Amino acid sequence: MSRPGSCLNETGVEQNGDATCSNSVLTDTQGAAVTPEARLLSSFKTDTHNRKLYLAGKEYYSEEGKTFELHLVGKIKQQFCGDPTICPEYPPSLGLTGFTQQVTEVTFGKSCRAVVENRVLSVQTPGFTAAVRLGAELFRHWLVSADWSGPVYLSSPCDDSLADIFRAAGVQDIRPYRYWDDKKRVICLEKLLEDLEDAPEHSVVVLSASAHCPTGADLSQSQWVSVTELLMRRRLFPFLLLPVQGLCHGDLERDAWPVQYCASQGMELLCAQSVSHCFGLYGEAVGHLVCVLKQNSLLLSVQSQADKLVRSLWAQPSDTGARVVATVLSNPAHVVEWQGEVKHLVERCKLIREILRQRLRLLGTPGSWDHLTQQGGLYCCTGLNGQQLEFLSNRRHIYLLPSGCLNVSAINGRNLDYIAESIHLAVSSSL
Repeated sequence: MSRPGSCLNETGVEQNGDATCSNSVLTDTQGAAVTPEARLLSSFKTDTHNRKLYLAGKEYYSEEGKTFELHLVGKIKQQFCGDPTICPEYPPSLGLTGFTQQVTEVTFGKSCRAVVENRVLSVQTPGFTAAVRLGAELFRHWLVSADWSGPVYLSSPCDDSLADIFRAAGVQDIRPYRYWDDKKRVICLEKLLEDLEDAPEHSVVVLSASAHCPTGADLSQSQWVSVTELLMRRRLFPFLLLPVQGLCHGDLERDAWPVQYCASQGMELLCAQSVSHCFGLYGEAVGHLVCVLKQNSLLLSVQSQADKLVRSLWAQPSDTGARVVATVLSNPAHVVEWQGEVKHLVERCKLIREILRQRLRLLGTPGSWDHLTQQGGLYCCTGLNGQQLEFLSNRRHIYLLPSGCLNVSAINGRNLDYIAESIHLAVSSSL
């Protein structure tokens, strides 16, 4: 009989130690494929050059190069700390009612027919990614049909994580639709419409409502009219995204115009939102999923299914970030102060785009760079190709996304001239 903590090997010889007693059930587990963004960040971290720059981050960076916190938000958090009436307890699974009501109102407007008729389900989520995941789960199980498994159409290019989120929810049929013309550096609307025209009925189409990631290029209102008409005619289901709501025009409601327009046309839709960016709540990620239904009679059943899904995914969302947002949006004086701070952030990004364009023009950089100022939000698609991006990372130690897109807010007064000069050299050397 073997002693405690030991076992017999294949020849019957007693061995000590857990490591030799059994094989782990995880022995054959293979590491996940490294994403391009993770590989890029790893390269940046191992780069020892003193002027290295990472322009592929997703947060808003201040002029000092740090993730920002709004003055108003910091003040409200301090008030919470001294408020004895705020008790640390779990919020409801679908989120704080004050938060979901306020965000829904600024997104759709007070007079939205769907809101008035109580056909809108609002769910607070722990960030934007969680809102997309919950939406994918709802599609997969209940919203479209019992046996629906796709397809889901994603823009090309798009955030790399989107496809993985839908696959994690069990949707394997994921297809691209053409969105961005690299050569002309504009949205290729005709090709977009052509791809969606060929989509099977009941396909889910993921569309950026504002501040498209990673290009920063958005459909105009007239283009949205064309896309919406096609969606309704072909019976396609829109899943709208607002990843940095508020940081495109400095106004939550204005950034959400496409969502309001689709709802005004009587369309059913899902909309995944993030309000973390425009409130500087990176440590308390706050997301929101809105489901607009055709009939009020469906609301309770969809709500119960959403509740069931939430309890299996994250149980309860966080409290502090949502409470901050609800406090700001429910107070007119706070809203004015908040909008003032956010507009400053937006104007700074616009100024950076304009100065960068001017610097490239003065340097005589080949090509037109007007597209830099025609895009909005945090992201900008430079139009640089793989060879030029490799030059930037290897020779100038500047790291952009593989698509050639960058985070505008990561550019500041200390590095702008170096970035402009580097882009000029990258483009000139590739001719």
